[in-house]
Amino acid sequence: MTDEVKPPASARNRLSWLWAWWNRPALARVLIAEKRYDADFVGTHCAGFDEFADSVSQCTPEWAEQHTGVAAERIVALAAEMAAHRTMLTMSWSMQRQLHGEHTIWLGVAVAALLGQIGLPGGGFGHGYGSTNYVGHAPMALPLPRFGAGPNPCKSFIPVARIADMLLHPGDEYDYNGRRLRYPDIRLVYWAGGNPFHHHQDLKRLRRAFGRPDTVVVHDSMWTSTARHADIVLPATLTVERDDFGASVGETVLFPMPALIPPHARARDDHAILAGLAQRLGIAEDFDGGRTPLEWLEALYTEWAGKLARRGDVVPSWPEFWTAAQPVTVPMRPADQVMLAEFRADPAGHPLRTPSGRIQLTSPEISAFGYSDCPGVPSWFPPEQPSADLPLRLIANQPKTRLHSQLDVGGYSQASKVHGREPVRMHPADAAERGIADGDVVRLRNRKGWVLAGAVLTDGIAPGVMQLATGAWYDPDPDGNCVHGNPNVLTTDVGTSSLGQGTTGGHALVEVELFVGAPPPLSVLGPPAIRATAVLSPRS
Repeated sequence: MTDEVKPPASARNRLSWLWAWWNRPALARVLIAEKRYDADFVGTHCAGFDEFADSVSQCTPEWAEQHTGVAAERIVALAAEMAAHRTMLTMSWSMQRQLHGEHTIWLGVAVAALLGQIGLPGGGFGHGYGSTNYVGHAPMALPLPRFGAGPNPCKSFIPVARIADMLLHPGDEYDYNGRRLRYPDIRLVYWAGGNPFHHHQDLKRLRRAFGRPDTVVVHDSMWTSTARHADIVLPATLTVERDDFGASVGETVLFPMPALIPPHARARDDHAILAGLAQRLGIAEDFDGGRTPLEWLEALYTEWAGKLARRGDVVPSWPEFWTAAQPVTVPMRPADQVMLAEFRADPAGHPLRTPSGRIQLTSPEISAFGYSDCPGVPSWFPPEQPSADLPLRLIANQPKTRLHSQLDVGGYSQASKVHGREPVRMHPADAAERGIADGDVVRLRNRKGWVLAGAVLTDGIAPGVMQLATGAWYDPDPDGNCVHGNPNVLTTDVGTSSLGQGTTGGHALVEVELFVGAPPPLSVLGPPAIRATAVLSPRS
């Protein structure tokens, strides 16, 4: 972030802005070297300070300036400003979606711990404020009415970013959070909601992976890219086509949602689909308990209302609620709360869920795992550098015109497209060097494949950087390249580290060129070719 877009001085008293995560070890080093950190707080509430201080001793502001372009004196001044005022550090989810992303977040927590303001109003560390609406809200007095998860007889699991590895390499071993696990041999995939062909990396590889199981079943309301790779699609109703509750953990209301229109064509609600499958498996009574969907809603609401009544909170009865035109106000707990205030006041009486009970500036436990890509001290790793054939850095951020990939075929998202392709922002100098004009269809390519996008020229992005939002519905050509602009064709399918194995879909190295000729037609705006249809009625 440049000085031109920094917040006003009044806001800077409460919020210090960090430009890039390279600056964090340098900030930590300045705080320690100039003795601006809170030694008392670190001594009573943190563990591993000496090792952490040693690890950042070479991360000088001059070193950070070489990587970020932020002047060393500005970094020094920022550290002093942060230590002199009530300061809160906030980071987005995107910061962890890169190689070694765990260390990005860990370094942010470490800087906040050095400042010693964790547990104070307006200070400390926050995460995801830009993407979740319940941060700062008072919690509900009781959880919303809902089904229990029930017992799960399957104890095997994988990190969500390892889907392709699991399908392609059953039986192979891999590291995760200090454990050595083995991929199961999956022969049938049942996918309900979600769209891995949006969020997974290296989509051409995922496409090969989805071809390995014997059967892929997708249960969804939309012809997503994942549904288009299924053997069997079970069409589910939209929210307006079924009876349900409406609520959010970040709101203060619960409202009835009677179906507004009948189900379209052969779509059925989730209960009907799963009840039909349960009947075929001979466990119908175990699944639905003999209740209809509306009877289940009544039972869940009545149980919830009874729990509230025992607390002295009264909500309308079920008949009143279901026919009401107004939502029910959900009882809330007191709103006056500060994260980790109890820990700050009494670290021994209110320890954290860490091995030491304190904030771990370093972790002997992680160190003992022996991971070369994730040591036990928050560390900086040099990123992959551009090369002559891949000179541009691609940032794959969350989109402004949809949530992830949801409703990408809707009018609002489609209005943002350029010649029907996802817009890619690039600097005019990079475009001029390649003969690209604003509004041209361009091809972004690297060793993984290529995608088509629509060029949007702006000096609001740095030279050498391109920005292509995620979420364009994957529309592959015969070789798996995307003619619609999904950047995950270009990202590498590797985990953040052996510790977390999270997604690294935030960045890639690419080259871009003008696409010459008529771009290929899009197929994602309508239904795919369907080999056969059937009505899956329960067996007698």
